[in-house]
Amino acid sequence: MSDDIVIRILLLPFALLYGLGVGLRNLLYRIGVLRSVRFDLPVISVGNLSVGGAGKSPHIEYLLRWLDQFIQVAVLSRGYGRKTEGYRQVSVIDSVEQAGDEPVQIKRKFPNIAVSVGESRALGVPELLKRNPDTQCILLDDAFQHLAVTPGLNILLTEFNRPFTRDWLLPAGRLREGRFEYRRADLIIVTKCPPGLTAKQRIDMLREIDPFPRQRVFFSKYRYGPPYDLLRPDIRHPLGQQTDILLVSAIANTDYLLDYLKQNVHSVTALEYSDHHYFDEADLQTVLRRFDALPGAHKTILTTEKDATRLELHAGFLWKNDLPIFVLPVEVEFCDNDEADFQAEVRRFLMEFKV
Repeated sequence: MSDDIVIRILLLPFALLYGLGVGLRNLLYRIGVLRSVRFDLPVISVGNLSVGGAGKSPHIEYLLRWLDQFIQVAVLSRGYGRKTEGYRQVSVIDSVEQAGDEPVQIKRKFPNIAVSVGESRALGVPELLKRNPDTQCILLDDAFQHLAVTPGLNILLTEFNRPFTRDWLLPAGRLREGRFEYRRADLIIVTKCPPGLTAKQRIDMLREIDPFPRQRVFFSKYRYGPPYDLLRPDIRHPLGQQTDILLVSAIANTDYLLDYLKQNVHSVTALEYSDHHYFDEADLQTVLRRFDALPGAHKTILTTEKDATRLELHAGFLWKNDLPIFVLPVEVEFCDNDEADFQAEVRRFLMEFKV
């Protein structure tokens, strides 16, 4: 029996207690003891059952990139990891300490779109609308478990290699709710699919998820762009087979990213921290030492867009030590013909929405 299985078995009693607590809360919402709020404009929730790594931010960005062509759309996030409290409208000059890494990332990529943070979505939505009265649709970031608001369209994300169907409740696994809560979803997106997704893989995953008749399932993958300099974004550094990479990351799961890099560079050395980790000077000293130890003449430091928002807090250190940190941009791309079908479902929801 592997060590992982032994640890999970030991943690099962705690997972059971956690599950009972979450299940009771959900039951109270279902029977009406706790009330959920509906709003008189389209609200789309994007979230997952696990604690992270399914690709919420890239999928929010996909929706923004598409919907912003037609309607006034806004984003409301919790702002996880920020050091402020209450409702806050995010600006392009906000730091992660003020607004959280993902909202800052989204706002800088979409400066003309209203992005706000607030612990309570039920209170945050009215405040967002008061400050942005032209808003026609709100995207709720990471709100699948936030039952105080009933979204008009509930989008659930799950990773291809780590679907919720194979996971366990916290702390034995990564699930924030029981697997069966996927029934609340209207659309399910299987994310981070392999580039050459086959028909058999699709069928096997559909059988495993076993969606309800009313649910539609789609498949997406990532498309990475050429890395840009963290401190001088106009400078690009294409990856190549001669490049040796030190990957510095603090995200929930790097497996998909590492698979991509291993196919496109000479070597990858990973320096990983916990999700949303705030880097300190000791971390930067470690990065410097690990980078200096890398062999080869074509070496660089690579990080993710989310991590870049936290690393920039140490811009002075990076300038002083001339550390070549490049940021790898990412966009969502739907597999096969799924994009047209997915957009049709979202468009139908928006067109048929009634107050």
